Amino acid sequence: MSAIASDAVFDAMVGMAGLIVLAVAMSSIKIAKEYERGVVFRLGRLVPLRGPGLFFIIPGFDRLTMVDLRVVTHVVPQQEIITSDNVTVKVNAVIFFQVVDAQAAITRVVDYFEATSQIAQTTLRAVLGQSSLDELLGMRDTINARLQTIIDRQTEPWGIKVGTVELKDAQLADTMVRALARQAEAEREKRAKIIATDGEFQAAQVLANAAEIISTQPAALALRYMQTLLDMGSNQNSTIVFPIPIELIKPLLAAPVPMKKAAAPNGAEAAKVAPPIVAADGHSS
Repeated sequence: MSAIASDAVFDAMVGMAGLIVLAVAMSSIKIAKEYERGVVFRLGRLVPLRGPGLFFIIPGFDRLTMVDLRVVTHVVPQQEIITSDNVTVKVNAVIFFQVVDAQAAITRVVDYFEATSQIAQTTLRAVLGQSSLDELLGMRDTINARLQTIIDRQTEPWGIKVGTVELKDAQLADTMVRALARQAEAEREKRAKIIATDGEFQAAQVLANAAEIISTQPAALALRYMQTLLDMGSNQNSTIVFPIPIELIKPLLAAPVPMKKAAAPNGAEAAKVAPPIVAADGHSS
């Protein structure tokens, strides 16, 4: 009986040892995806990078940390900024970054994700605090480029590459929104008045040039006068009385005109015959 019991105990121990060996073997087998890398510390010392694919570690001696190399999209929490012209703005942004050196991301910073997020927040406050409200609203591309350059320079020693930083939203106080609306309206009115004044100036300048040309050419003045008469007489149902220019009747006034005297009841001389008035339709009165 004792021999049988000893064999059973031995078989149990062998089975348990086999299970332990199998568990150790299974735990030593690791698989890294194409976008993953394994950072391994063996007894505290960094060993060459593992992955992608199948690799082995020594259980109990190696400590493995898997690092994702894909681009990470991180929304920077909303920050309350005071711009250089003393305007309070609430701004948030989105940052795109990825790990390019897995070993540096693990060995040079405790938590590269949290560190990158904090750097993005502090840089956002610093850069926007040096910018005016007009620059924040109208020069976002320039501000985004500055943010990307500064953050990437600070995270480069950690093996982090910052690809893009975009300002996502900027919230202004209601009073500031109304002030900007009034400013925009005043700016539009200013441009409208400038355009109207410029048009009047150009029209006056053209009229002045035309008057100067006509004043040096009497024939042009006469032609313009006749054109005006034609425009006025375009309606045949109207009769317009207009004075004749003195230049046209001056030869008639210079010629001698015989005067006839008629007997009047009171013995006074008859009045001189007045020159006729010519109408636009050709009749005299």
